[in-house]
Amino acid sequence: MYHLENKLIFAKEIIKEAGAFIKESLSKTITVEEKTAFDDLVTNIDKQTQDLLVARIKSSFPSDNIFAEENGLVHNIKDGNVWVLDPIDGTVNFIVQQDNFCVMIAYYEEGQGKFGLIYNVMADQLFYGGGQFDVYCNDKLLPAYKSRPLDRCLVASNGAMYAKNFHGLKDLIDKTLGVRVYGGAGLSMSKVLSGQILAYFSVIYPWDYAAASIMGEKLGYHLETITGEPLDYSSRQAVMLVPKDRLEEIKDIMGSEN
Repeated sequence: MYHLENKLIFAKEIIKEAGAFIKESLSKTITVEEKTAFDDLVTNIDKQTQDLLVARIKSSFPSDNIFAEENGLVHNIKDGNVWVLDPIDGTVNFIVQQDNFCVMIAYYEEGQGKFGLIYNVMADQLFYGGGQFDVYCNDKLLPAYKSRPLDRCLVASNGAMYAKNFHGLKDLIDKTLGVRVYGGAGLSMSKVLSGQILAYFSVIYPWDYAAASIMGEKLGYHLETITGEPLDYSSRQAVMLVPKDRLEEIKDIMGSEN
C-alpha cells in the first residue's frame, strides 16, 4: 500500500506539471504533423509533454517501463511495472479549440491496473484513483454507478460509429435522450465516471482507455470490446465503457452475439 500511495501522489504531481506545460505552450508556436491521415494529428507539444512525463518517471522509478502514444514507446502491460501515457488526448480539440483535451496516465503491475488519472487541463479537473483507491474528481469523492432508465440517460460516442449504426449503436442511442460527441476518449469517459453519461463507445488505443478502465472498475463500470474479441492492450479496438449491471441489456439492444 505504502509504495502505491506514493506512486499515486507522484502521478498526480507529474500530470499537473504536464498540464501546466501545455497551458504555457498555448502562447508559443504549435507545429502540426499528420500521422496516418489528415485528421490523425500530432503536435510538437504532444511529444514534448510525453518527454516531460517519461523523464520524470524514469528519474524517480528507473526500473519501471513506459507504454506511450508517441515515439514508439511500447511495452507489454503484463511485464513488470508499466506506466501507460497519453500526453494529449483530444489533439484535434487542442489544435482547433485550445480546449477539451486531457492528459492521461495509468499504472500497471504485472498486468493489474493499480490506478488511473485523467486531467482535463483547461477545466483543471483531475480524476484519479481505482484499484485499491477510491475515485475522486479533484477533492470530490465520486459515487458508484446509480441506475437510471435508459430514457433518462445520455450516451457518448465516436460520431462516425453513431452515424453508421456500428453494431447497433444507434439502435441503443435511439432509446436514450441522445448522443454526445466530445472528440476525446478522456473527456468522454470522465463524464461516464462522474455519472453525466451512461456509456462511451469508440475505436481507440490502450493509452486512450487504460486510465478510465481502471477507475471505472472501481465505480461499477466495465470496459470491453464491442465486437467480442478480448482486449489486447496493444492495438486500436472498438470498445465500450458501460455499467456492469447494464452490460447484458446494452448488448441485447445492440444485437450483439457476445
